[in-house]
Amino acid sequence: MFKQNLLQNKIALVTGGRSGIGYAISKQFLELGAKVYIASRKEEPLMKAKEELSAFGPCEAFVCDIRETDQIQKMVEGIKEKENRLDILVNNAGGQFPALAENITENGWNAVINNNLNGTFFMTQAMAKNFFFRQKSGIVINIIANIYRGFPGMAHTGAARAGVDNLTKSLAIEWAKHSIRVNAIAPGVINSSGMKNYPPQLLEGMSDNIPMKRMGEVEDVAHLTTFLASPLAGFITGETIYVDGGHRLSGEVFKFW
Repeated sequence: MFKQNLLQNKIALVTGGRSGIGYAISKQFLELGAKVYIASRKEEPLMKAKEELSAFGPCEAFVCDIRETDQIQKMVEGIKEKENRLDILVNNAGGQFPALAENITENGWNAVINNNLNGTFFMTQAMAKNFFFRQKSGIVINIIANIYRGFPGMAHTGAARAGVDNLTKSLAIEWAKHSIRVNAIAPGVINSSGMKNYPPQLLEGMSDNIPMKRMGEVEDVAHLTTFLASPLAGFITGETIYVDGGHRLSGEVFKFW
């Protein structure tokens, strides 16, 4: 689909790159010529992913909790030392858990908001201030979720991801003068390692509710991410594109309330 050297000599950072969608994005970037840094909180699986991904191209890893600005800054300094530039940031790290709104605790709410919204903002701000502004170029791609009709059953992540959707639009306008493009991708139900976090009963019959009658694959998201990261999307910014087989338009997301 893409020519082999599409991302040749590009430096990319993929948060949450050790598994699932982030891993697939990292793999495709490497195959297309980029050098990729992956980041995640858990060192052991992160280093295992780095070793695996290195078979496809130059891959480095940083242990980083995106909720902690000091850890973000440490990663900034590491990339500066090795590369002194960054071309592409994919904000894929995040997490949530299914819960009815009345059962979400203060700690649970804050953890999801800090991870999915605050972490995305502070990561993006740090990379822009340290690399993109100086370079007068940069690409940011935010991986969010299917929030088209709200997110009943996961109101905390729905609120956080909606915040990132709006942030995408705001930064696209503010930073266009720096030749920085900011877009978001909203995956639907994707057959990835993240699915193990949900009770099996929530996923029963899920494909029947999707107009295309299948779950998405991680490669479906990776393909669009590569397109948005490439010169092919050079005049696209401030968009949120859904990769969900039409699910946002027809059918329930989760039904357990």
